[in-house]
Amino acid sequence: MAINYDKLMAWPFEDVRHRYTQRDTMLYALGVGLGTDPLNETELRFVYEKNLLALPTLPVVLGYPGMWMKDPTTGIDAVRLVHGEQGLVIHRLPAPEGEVIGRTKVAGIVDKGTGKGALVYTERTVHDAASGELLATLTSTTFCRADGGFGGPTGPVKTVHELPTRAANHSVDFATQPRAALIYRLSGDYNPLHAEPAVASAAGFERPILHGLATYGIAGWALTQSVCGGDPNALQSLDVRFSSPVYPGETIRTEVWVDGKVASFRALAVERNVVVLNNGRAKLR
Repeated sequence: MAINYDKLMAWPFEDVRHRYTQRDTMLYALGVGLGTDPLNETELRFVYEKNLLALPTLPVVLGYPGMWMKDPTTGIDAVRLVHGEQGLVIHRLPAPEGEVIGRTKVAGIVDKGTGKGALVYTERTVHDAASGELLATLTSTTFCRADGGFGGPTGPVKTVHELPTRAANHSVDFATQPRAALIYRLSGDYNPLHAEPAVASAAGFERPILHGLATYGIAGWALTQSVCGGDPNALQSLDVRFSSPVYPGETIRTEVWVDGKVASFRALAVERNVVVLNNGRAKLR
């Protein structure tokens, strides 16, 4: 079955009402990798209930509609899709516990042509359930590698943010744990690719890989430390491209260039010297 452009653009998402607790907020931070040093009180603020703070990237796990592209009536070959880009605008950082409503829509579809795949752009808004206040807007690009050539529009394609050519202003190393993916998945992404060796092998990986959004959270934490003075409320937006998978246990180095209220960034897996996040752009308050 091929993608039906009109049907997919009008995909009927239901609102997702999501009640989360302080435990969920701490578990998300532990999944990103905070808390390995029991004497690091900067990280303790995000993994301990006393004066608990939410990481700025917490909205990525709130109001999530699930793996809706696995529905065969979408026309998408879900086995061959990859998460290509992720964006986040934080209107107000969610409280450490509360109830939110997630509303998702397909914002655009680009047909790259037969043998070249398709791009599906989605948008999710996260609202406070009690007041209706908009807390965050998330945008995502999914590269559907097997689904080009269905006769859809060939654009517009999202503009790529070019990184500066000068030396980075900051470089932050973060060591992930071998069990990182097993912890991160408890925040809601149970794809066996991140846990089961046989599934990872069938997908062409030597072992289970880390969730892309976990790497995204690590970059968000690096930015919080390096350019936000440790204040999660100081980060306004975060956009990036996923360029290569991370294996749990690798060290992630986030390089940051600062130009006023804009921070450009990328992340590398140090042991393999491979760029895993690229063309990153963050806006500061």
